[in-house]
Amino acid sequence: MNKNELSYLIRGAIFKVYNNLGPGLFESVYESALFYELEKLDLKVKRQIEISINYEEIILDTAFRLDILVEDKVIIELKSVEELSPIHFKQIATYLRLSNKKLGLLVNFNTLNILNDIKRIANKI
Repeated sequence: MNKNELSYLIRGAIFKVYNNLGPGLFESVYESALFYELEKLDLKVKRQIEISINYEEIILDTAFRLDILVEDKVIIELKSVEELSPIHFKQIATYLRLSNKKLGLLVNFNTLNILNDIKRIANKI
């Protein structure tokens, strides 16, 4: 399955979670529900994955955590905030670069229109 097909399936699961739960809940609630929906699609899904970072000659333990990783290809970074800010975009771009992944989805569930708050971020490795 290519990244576009995978992205399409993920977006469908995001819409389903949003339509069932609506806005205003904690990020952890959306993470649990989305994880469940993605597993139902028989996708290989992991959540809260600790990623170490190589820094000069040492490895930094647990430098950051990915909210959700799908098929070892797509990082999903979840938010439940009033609005996405530039630092959220930089955060997922950094996660992509440091984990050597090419595609990320930044999702803000605290919105009136989920379609406007799913952002696709690509890493030009």
